[in-house]
Amino acid sequence: MAVNIEAYQSILRELDIKKAVLVAVSKTKPVSDIQTLYDLGQRDFGENYVQELVEKQKQLPGDIRWHFIGHLQRNKVKEIAPFVHLIHGADSRKLLMEIGKQALKCGRTIPVLLQVHIAREETKFGLDETELKEIINNLSGLNNVAVKGLMGMASLTDDRETIRTEFHYLRSLYDQYSLSPQPTPHPSPLTTLSMGMSGDYRIAIEEGSNMVRIGSLLFGSRSYER
Repeated sequence: MAVNIEAYQSILRELDIKKAVLVAVSKTKPVSDIQTLYDLGQRDFGENYVQELVEKQKQLPGDIRWHFIGHLQRNKVKEIAPFVHLIHGADSRKLLMEIGKQALKCGRTIPVLLQVHIAREETKFGLDETELKEIINNLSGLNNVAVKGLMGMASLTDDRETIRTEFHYLRSLYDQYSLSPQPTPHPSPLTTLSMGMSGDYRIAIEEGSNMVRIGSLLFGSRSYER
């Protein structure tokens, strides 16, 4: 399937009304498809395999904002640290420390989102509420890392109310930490709430998401993505 330009433009109009950012999820898709959307003005692209991201970054324009949206292993951070725009799935303090270590070597600060486990499936990664609180209350100890917000993935289900409830919960946590006074100085105000994919992005933006990750609606379905 070629890039669905009509769907891309329609989604952009929807998101513009809500002031939300579109991350075009280009995993497994060829460089030519990414270039097509780039030529239309798209700059934010998401990948979930480190090696694939590194290879694509070498071949495409330098002003693309690359988002790493998969589960990131600590030993892979160094490969994307020089250029990654935003890491979506930071789910442990150890990973945050490694991101900071590699960012320091590159002479930069790397923006990250804290991934919160909001789904019913045990297989999904993410922090629970207690772990999230512990990290946010100790952000001052994380050097060269800028925690910009929260990210979460809803359950893989056709029950729209379950999805809405999970997104609403994540929004409540986001509001709690972005609007309430913090017990310690907050070096990086939360500004990004990343939730919503091809199958549920409309519910996500209704619940307050300001960044969505959409792949199959733009590039065609994959057997392992809803």
